[in-house]
Amino acid sequence: MIVVAGEALIDLVPEGTGALATLRPALGGGPFNTAVALGRLGSPTAFCSRTSSDAFGEALLEGLRRDGVDVSGVQRGPEPTTLAVATLDGDGSAAYSFYVEGSADRQFTAPAALPEGTRAVSFGTCSLVLEPGASAYEELMRAAAARGVFTALDPNIRPGLIPDPDAYRARFRGWLPSVTLLKLSAEDADWLGGTPREWLARGPAAVVVTRGGEGLTVFTRDGAEHSVPGERVDVVDTIGAGDTVNAALLHGLSVQDALSEAAVARLGAEEWTRLLRFAARAAAVTCSRAGAEPPYAAELAGVPLSR
Repeated sequence: MIVVAGEALIDLVPEGTGALATLRPALGGGPFNTAVALGRLGSPTAFCSRTSSDAFGEALLEGLRRDGVDVSGVQRGPEPTTLAVATLDGDGSAAYSFYVEGSADRQFTAPAALPEGTRAVSFGTCSLVLEPGASAYEELMRAAAARGVFTALDPNIRPGLIPDPDAYRARFRGWLPSVTLLKLSAEDADWLGGTPREWLARGPAAVVVTRGGEGLTVFTRDGAEHSVPGERVDVVDTIGAGDTVNAALLHGLSVQDALSEAAVARLGAEEWTRLLRFAARAAAVTCSRAGAEPPYAAELAGVPLSR
């Protein structure tokens, strides 16, 4: 079981152009998208969050159930659902403004235990920024790591939500001893400062940096560095692409029975190259269609994860 911990929200995606373009509501949030992608790839997945009892909250839970994600541990509350208004650039890249005051996911409290059989927990995005929930997710991360559970972090930086960048950067560095796999975009890396080698020295077994259409690179503790190019595709938009990479990496590591620090350390160039190619292909499929619509396992059948 892979547990994804973090927010589920509603993306308001523009249809058409101009300041008053029609906004289409879509299910979203980095952790939500990661959980959906894992479910579609066939990994047993559970979602750990707090969602509203409003109509949006019900739709988010139904979306997770539809793709086989266990939502039995999701907390519920009367607070509203977080809204994210997307703005699309000419190349399909998305920027967001958020409506988060008093929303349900901010009221998350750390559960007493993870689901039985949990092999990995994934964290990231707004849930690690917005208090008081951020501290609860951090508590869960540290507790899971202390018990030897594989932890993945995708910070997925949203600068508009971070009032004190230096304080957040310091907090990020403090998380690294509790992180097994760090995945982030090149833009996130630039914003955070530091280098993959510096981050590896603080704890993670591997750091994966995504570079959009240019591909992905993994850095490992033994000094190795492996890269693959991006898959060329007609981009509709990039919503959910990074979340899809996150899910594909976790799914691939699970398939290779490598959801542990020691197992990650044993992966060589061949294994990492297959895994990165799988993630690149998965992201390309997501970019080829509107919104966060990650691929199903059958759509990636031609990209093997093992010999």
